[in-house]
Amino acid sequence: MTTFSHTPEPEPVPLRPGRKLGPIAFTVSSAHRAWLEPTRDRYLKSGHTLGHLSSRVPLAKSKLSELMRGVGRYPRWEVIHRLAEELKLPTWPLHRLWRQAALEAGKSRDWVTRSTEGTIVIAPSRPPLEHGALRSITEEGYRNYAGVFLSDEIRNVAVEDTYAILWLSFDNALSSPDARRYAWNILRATVKAKTEHRDHRPVLSNAAFDTVALHAQTSPEGEMEQLAESLELFTAISRLPDIQLDVMVLRRMRGFTSEQVSELLGIPLATVWSTERHAERFLEDTIELPPQTGETTS
Repeated sequence: MTTFSHTPEPEPVPLRPGRKLGPIAFTVSSAHRAWLEPTRDRYLKSGHTLGHLSSRVPLAKSKLSELMRGVGRYPRWEVIHRLAEELKLPTWPLHRLWRQAALEAGKSRDWVTRSTEGTIVIAPSRPPLEHGALRSITEEGYRNYAGVFLSDEIRNVAVEDTYAILWLSFDNALSSPDARRYAWNILRATVKAKTEHRDHRPVLSNAAFDTVALHAQTSPEGEMEQLAESLELFTAISRLPDIQLDVMVLRRMRGFTSEQVSELLGIPLATVWSTERHAERFLEDTIELPPQTGETTS
């Protein structure tokens, strides 16, 4: 099993004079939160004070506090760019996420362009080598999973957003018990934020019907029957807790082996087996499960 983890000594959180920074506002959108959380986390670990940053950005201390909590007007890129320089944040993934959140907040493309004037031209720089290695072994699986919930276009955006967020917070990923698990949690949250929900449950994407079981059918009648089974299965799976849903989507709808699921999610193989057993007990009480062929889970 590939390992992407180490446990460095935890860095002490710097003590700051003055009032403690308030929490992120609950009204902040998921797109805005995607870049704000890693930026705020970097600030909290940096040792800077809002007063010091205010003299460098420049932005009034009160406005900088609002920016860090996601309240007030959506910030212009020229401000975020200066902040990124002070906090030593990579600007390419930050700009990608900032731009998407701006458009979702109702800002025009002209506003986005004007906001970027006067800053260094954004060009994709290289992420850490470990980030590239992690992407190389997870990207196909991420796209398979996201495609169950999202159209192809939105799926691609969600996966790219995931790697951008991961890049911004990669120090945290490496200091976590397993970087693959850290990255998977980002993917799940990103996909969930972009997925249509009904009755608080994710709705199946049309792409989800492109399953291994459907490809095995040789007749129109068989395909229609399999489509109905897939819809019934997904409706039941959508009621499962997150980790059980993840495992069952990959195992039942995408045909992944238990070993592949373990590698992708960064969890022990025994956890995959036990999670699947718990999920199957629920599903058996809800629908008639089709047999799982080619592998046992014990």
